[in-house]
Amino acid sequence: MSSPLSHASRDATTTLPAGDSRYEDLLRLFEQAPGFVTFFRGPHHVYELQNAAHARLAEYRDIIGKPVREALPELEGQGFFELLDQVYQSGVPYVGRALPITVKPEGGAPAEERFLDLVYQPIVDDNAAVIGIISQGNDVTEQVQAQAEVRRKQAELEALVEERTRTLEDTRSALMLARQLQTDKNNLLQLFGQAPGFIAVLRGPDHVFELTNESYDRLIAHREVIGKTVRGALPELRGQGFFELLDKVYETGEPFIGFDMEVQVGDPLETTYLDFIYQPLFGPDNKPNGIFVHGNDVTERKLARDEVKRYQNTLETLVAERTQALEETRAALLQSQKLESIGKLTGGVAHDFNNVLQIVGGNLQLLESCLGGNRQAQARLQAAVDAVQRGATLASQLLAFARRQPLRPRVLDLGRSLATFEGLLHQAIGEGVEVHSTVSDGLWRALVDPHLLENAVLNLVLNASDAMQEDGRLFIEIANATLDQQYVATHPDAAAGEYVMLAVTDNGSGMDPAIKERAIEPFFTTKPEHQGTGLGLSMVYGFVKQSGGHLHIDSEPDCGTTVRMYFPRSFAAETEMPLPDSGPAVGGSETILVVEDDKAVQATVVAMLTDLGYSVLKADNGESALAILRSGVSLDLLFTDVVMPGVPRSPELAQMARELAPGIRVLFTSGYTQDVISQGGRLDPGVQLLSKPYGREQLARKLREVLADHAPAAQAAGAPAVPDVPAPAPQASAGTAAARPAGPRRVLVVEDNADAREMVCDVLAAFGYDRDAVATAEEALARLEASPFDVVFSDYILPGMNGVELARETRRRFPHVKVVLTSGYGESLADAHPGQFTVLPKPYELDALQALLDA
Repeated sequence: MSSPLSHASRDATTTLPAGDSRYEDLLRLFEQAPGFVTFFRGPHHVYELQNAAHARLAEYRDIIGKPVREALPELEGQGFFELLDQVYQSGVPYVGRALPITVKPEGGAPAEERFLDLVYQPIVDDNAAVIGIISQGNDVTEQVQAQAEVRRKQAELEALVEERTRTLEDTRSALMLARQLQTDKNNLLQLFGQAPGFIAVLRGPDHVFELTNESYDRLIAHREVIGKTVRGALPELRGQGFFELLDKVYETGEPFIGFDMEVQVGDPLETTYLDFIYQPLFGPDNKPNGIFVHGNDVTERKLARDEVKRYQNTLETLVAERTQALEETRAALLQSQKLESIGKLTGGVAHDFNNVLQIVGGNLQLLESCLGGNRQAQARLQAAVDAVQRGATLASQLLAFARRQPLRPRVLDLGRSLATFEGLLHQAIGEGVEVHSTVSDGLWRALVDPHLLENAVLNLVLNASDAMQEDGRLFIEIANATLDQQYVATHPDAAAGEYVMLAVTDNGSGMDPAIKERAIEPFFTTKPEHQGTGLGLSMVYGFVKQSGGHLHIDSEPDCGTTVRMYFPRSFAAETEMPLPDSGPAVGGSETILVVEDDKAVQATVVAMLTDLGYSVLKADNGESALAILRSGVSLDLLFTDVVMPGVPRSPELAQMARELAPGIRVLFTSGYTQDVISQGGRLDPGVQLLSKPYGREQLARKLREVLADHAPAAQAAGAPAVPDVPAPAPQASAGTAAARPAGPRRVLVVEDNADAREMVCDVLAAFGYDRDAVATAEEALARLEASPFDVVFSDYILPGMNGVELARETRRRFPHVKVVLTSGYGESLADAHPGQFTVLPKPYELDALQALLDA
């Protein structure tokens, strides 16, 4: 059954008698409201009612009965008048929070800015026509200032505070609405019914329901509670703490504000979350005689906030994990970049070092034949040779780390490969270490350089033996492995795919994280001085990376170490290993062009080749070598350094050599392989390389390997026929040089290309001729006037006067001088000018040149 007040809200003719206690309570509710309350009537917003709080805010000015624009003219331009007009015209309430207001106190005091929370609530009659506006609110200046400070630190907390402030103001609004009309019960009940949120009024210490609004009725499923105690009307609240809160508020007279309070209500019970206030009501004796209840159902907000919180917690965990993974990846990337930089440095050092070793080693071997039977000198020479070999090993390890060593990979079964050198491993580590090896069934094949694989495993085994102090257990495992994206995400230097894994595990001393991080750096070692170079693991790392694989180290102090090498799987058939050449090293009689920019290295190589019986020409760079090739000299092999200054580069020079001299063989040499002859360190198909430093025997074997089944060019082509053109008897005459005195034949070389000119002069010197050289025919005639010569050896194409014109003029002025022209036009040039000169077609053999000059 509804209360009389509830009926009154639907019956405008019913009024509360002035002496009715409920009427008095409503007046007290209005008067004791915690904020300011006022009522404006009509479209001009005439002040009709205000409470004490509003009177203080208006500085106790006489405003009742006055329109607001007249009562408070200082508000002009601050937007409040416009808001009142808008609410009155639209019938839509306005709620303002922290609205700035400039207050000008009477007496001329300086204006000050304040902030208000307020509600403009339109009041309608039975016909839903707006008859006035009730305004209630609070001065929140201090709160706004505090919030401004808090906002900078906790934005989310500010939002929560704003929500709770809004809830509190709604509650205060309801309280003010319950008191605003002193004489009009109809308006008061309408105001109560239109209040936002749920409202209930409880009376006495037993908390008897006196009044509820529609929102409260919906909350309790429209049960009849008027006139019943809260314990009798809502028994399901027992044990949830709300009865005790009501008792405490009634006894102490202090309000209670709750936020996100969980309540189990209804039948069946449903969980609901509420923001509410228990506000004590006081009688004439200033003692509590009831409790005003106001609040809002915030279940949806609470559940949404909990979901956001759960999501934030999950997100924070995920961010922390990703941040840690990112830091680990960043550290790995920095380590990889560091190793790459060190690799470039060590590779360059090794290249220069190899050149020095080549000079020293080559000259030591050449010196060996000069010592005779001097045993002391031979012993010292051998010590120097051994030192060169140790230096070569060191340079090789540096190149391995720098991933610049030449790879000759073959498709291997690593299990069978291990079996071929497992005996060597046992010899290397001694009897104190137990060696156990396991090879998985169905093992995949891998593309690996077998010799470097053996060196890498030997290095790992020796390191393990040192860590175990030559007494422990060592395990070698070979198995198939797949690296997935999850693994690659934490190992940025690895690529996902299928691999053959070879692991070496020991139960030695292990490494702490700091040592493990630097383990593969060149020259880093934990061994005592003079007991290790610190290049073993560096070499292994460089070899594995250059092979397209991945190296991983697991180690803990006192728990041993496992080093895993991953080599990419190959689907090709297994490659048969060639038998090593065990025969004696021999030389040859072929003609070799040496291209080397380092003069000292060049001299050493030329001497070694000459000692082996080869005919040798030399060039300082690709341009000079190309000029020699174009000169027509017959060559069997081009022996060129990989790293050459200028153009053409060594691979381009090799290609041009094959075009100019079909059948010529090419052998590269370098102390630092580069991608010009290899891809990732793997030699391109058909490329032959002799790594620096090399000895006489290595050079001899490699040359015979490259020149196998290759006949010398002179034998293959045959020396061209030398025309028998007898020279006329010398005649002395004015303007003619005197006959040359007895001695070595003198040859004047006429060639405009400086490199070709120098090459011919070197050849003539090797034949024992006295020679001179000029660049033009005009210079040649002047030289013939000044000095006697036996032969003029000239190119056909010259700047200015050509070779044929030079030959005619020479025979006219110096009839005793023989003229030999060299040309790519061959014998056709001689046929066009019979009897005037001898032609040596390009390319020509050195023996043919010598035969013509001596004829």
